[in-house]
Amino acid sequence: MIERFALESLCRELAGTPLQTWSESLATQLAAKVAEGHGDLARWLSAVDQLPALQASTIELREHFALDGPCDEATRAELKSTLQGLIPWRKGPFDVFGVHIDTEWRSDWKWERVSPHLDLVGKRVLDVGCGNGYYQWRMLGAGARSVVGVDPNWLFFCQFLAMKRYLPQRPAWHLPLTLEELPERLEGFDTVFSMGVLYHRRSPIDHLFALKDCLRRGGELVLETLVVEGDETTVLVPEDRYAQMRNVWFLPSVPALERWLRRAGFSDVRCVDLSRTTVEEQRSTQWMRYQSLPEFLDPHDHNRTIEGLPAPLRATLVARKP
Repeated sequence: MIERFALESLCRELAGTPLQTWSESLATQLAAKVAEGHGDLARWLSAVDQLPALQASTIELREHFALDGPCDEATRAELKSTLQGLIPWRKGPFDVFGVHIDTEWRSDWKWERVSPHLDLVGKRVLDVGCGNGYYQWRMLGAGARSVVGVDPNWLFFCQFLAMKRYLPQRPAWHLPLTLEELPERLEGFDTVFSMGVLYHRRSPIDHLFALKDCLRRGGELVLETLVVEGDETTVLVPEDRYAQMRNVWFLPSVPALERWLRRAGFSDVRCVDLSRTTVEEQRSTQWMRYQSLPEFLDPHDHNRTIEGLPAPLRATLVARKP
């Protein structure tokens, strides 16, 4: 199982950097995670192993995620059936040898809004809460030197492995860890992403400090989260659920979030995107058949959640570690 993490190549990538010692300790840490396991992990890994052997002659990661190459109809049907064994697919979409994985989120729309404000060329990147790795591949498409993603969800890990099977040489790694399981003061990444994570944290300021600790001096944080309208003092704390999610704790206004970042020691803080999430961007599909945003909004007023709170508004902020 440990070989699936491709630690040997990760250690080579991080050799001679502040991240070398961490990379060398990962085998022991990940072995412990594997021992904890998950009831469905063997089934998901079996699906990855059953993927047909295909060679991508065309790889597109910059404008979208698309792999193509020789693939007959029978093999394509086998590929689709096997990938459906990893449902639900939440982040994407992916186009793989003629199979279109229509994910719950049109994550490409978010990337199109955010990526023009970033310079990832030659950067060593950490993606916190990376999900199935969709954004990791797009970061490579934007010129990143390498991307390490951390997310404890084993299904997302297996979805990443499914794409990695056809992109074995690309410098992307997915580790089933949380940010809290990383060593303190790594201080080795040029860019750190935290997208869709902050509002799930009971202590958002601690999350910002932890993100800063992963950055080298002069490194850049890309933070995307749910926000509300208001001034520097406005923060929404849901009484119970928010858009049917139980684990939503703090939704600040953009000015409040900018102040949080400055208090956490970041400089050059700026908001580069503010977008209301639509039912076209997040919805149920054949690849994610559970309830989604249309069921989480007031059916008579899409400006409110089903609980009567402001509908999802997402902001992306960029900040620098001095």
